[in-house]
Amino acid sequence: MENGIKLKPIEAAKLFIEKHFPNCHGALLAGSVVRGEATETSDLDIVIFDKSLTSPYRKSFIDFGWAIEVFVHSLTSYKHFFESDYQRAKPCLQRMIFEGIILKDDGFIDVIKKEAKVILENGPERWTEDIIRTKRYFITDLLDDFIGCKNREEDIFIANSLSVLIHEFVLRMNGRWLGSSKWFIRSLKQYDIKFSEQFLEAFDAFYKTGEKNKIIRLTEMVLEPYGGRLFEGYSVVKELH
Repeated sequence: MENGIKLKPIEAAKLFIEKHFPNCHGALLAGSVVRGEATETSDLDIVIFDKSLTSPYRKSFIDFGWAIEVFVHSLTSYKHFFESDYQRAKPCLQRMIFEGIILKDDGFIDVIKKEAKVILENGPERWTEDIIRTKRYFITDLLDDFIGCKNREEDIFIANSLSVLIHEFVLRMNGRWLGSSKWFIRSLKQYDIKFSEQFLEAFDAFYKTGEKNKIIRLTEMVLEPYGGRLFEGYSVVKELH
């Protein structure tokens, strides 16, 4: 790290832009430092807009006392990522742009911020009844595996998979965005603090003591409003070409 000195986030970000992307047309500082959630290991997330760019890219640096990740886009490439994030129900780039502090702007960033805001506020696409049935089936199947498993090693990874499916089902059925890594639990908390506490308590008890009952009850509670467990009668017809 340069001279061992760690500059303040905005100061470091502005100097970084001047040094590495002096000809860019727009830049935003995003991530945990903007939200006031930075830790000792947090990096700087910077979104760069360059009108002359042919292909978007992501690159990592260490400069001005910070680990820095840049996400470089043209004025059209970000739209592809908006659509991709929307389909995954994980609006990473939308959040970065909407929350981001403007470092440089040739007069277009407010328009892109408004696009991100609309997507975030509208939420992900609603599931069809067929998708809901399929999700219920896979949760039921995994729950049955979890209940019947007598192998602790296998139990751990079944529980991991079940946590992901429950997280997805609860949030998507309530029109909420999904999260991964640290956003996994943040997304649940943003949806419902009480439910997130139940969720954490159930899985924490299992990982600490091997107790399965809380996870079983939680899963059944999640499925109950939508018809409960689903196994018998579920089918998928695939056309042969």
